[in-house]
Amino acid sequence: MYDYDLLVVGSANADLVIGVERRPAAGETVLGSDLAVHPGGKGANQAVAAARLGARTALLARVGDDAHGRLLLEAQRAAGVATAGVLVGGAPTGVALITVDPSGDNSIVVSPGANGRLAPDDVRAAGDLLAASRVVSAQLEIPLETVVEVVRSLPSGTRFVLNPSPPRPLPAEVLAACDPLIVNEHEARVITGAELDGSPEEWAAALLALGPRSVVVTLGAEGALVATAGSTVRVPSVTVRAVDTTGAGDAFTAALAWRLGAGSSLEDAAAYAARVGAAAVTRPGAQESYPTAGEVDAL
Repeated sequence: MYDYDLLVVGSANADLVIGVERRPAAGETVLGSDLAVHPGGKGANQAVAAARLGARTALLARVGDDAHGRLLLEAQRAAGVATAGVLVGGAPTGVALITVDPSGDNSIVVSPGANGRLAPDDVRAAGDLLAASRVVSAQLEIPLETVVEVVRSLPSGTRFVLNPSPPRPLPAEVLAACDPLIVNEHEARVITGAELDGSPEEWAAALLALGPRSVVVTLGAEGALVATAGSTVRVPSVTVRAVDTTGAGDAFTAALAWRLGAGSSLEDAAAYAARVGAAAVTRPGAQESYPTAGEVDAL
């Protein structure tokens, strides 16, 4: 019996968001809206998204002993996330500087802060937490060696889901553990080290050749592509009016990981995750935009 449906190992940032009429070019200054501060970070986002859907969720992360760290902890607890694995101190809380244009597209610069101090030793010390979790999800806003330690520490029977963002080449042992590896087009290019001029089906084939057990390629408004050694299936999205895409990929990953742990097939989990991601872009912000299960069902 697992205590948690999903353990997220990853980053926790304060998102500093400014709306702009258009994102600046190199060397250009543009005026924006008033600054808004929101809880964010890919790890913290995924944890909140899953908990809001009803998953029993825990977070393993590191924040600073500062106001931003307290904001992040309060947001996790308010969403129902177990925070015993959130470590405090070692560096200032990570910060993401985000500009959002009227179409909802965003540009993001991240200062890792305490996220960069989440170390392999922290993963080893959290062995009981990993053993209590049905699925473990990770991203790459924490040190790669920490993600490697997550893979090495996975209990037998626990499923590992990775969104390699921001992308970088991955060691074979991490790729081999991914079930699935979740990427967008840019991440697929970096992971494969190729231009990937063909179709998403060809991207997925190139990724599978690197060793993951399964691959999901997210395609924005076109949904997603689900690929295993035996099949490749397109999963449609839901047509919505996008307000802000910040954190939508994190909502997709969290929903997919949770549904896999609940026994759904990869295709069905991706279809559900596409609806969750679509719901998330209809509201501003990241964690504030994440839907409940009832809101997803209403789409």
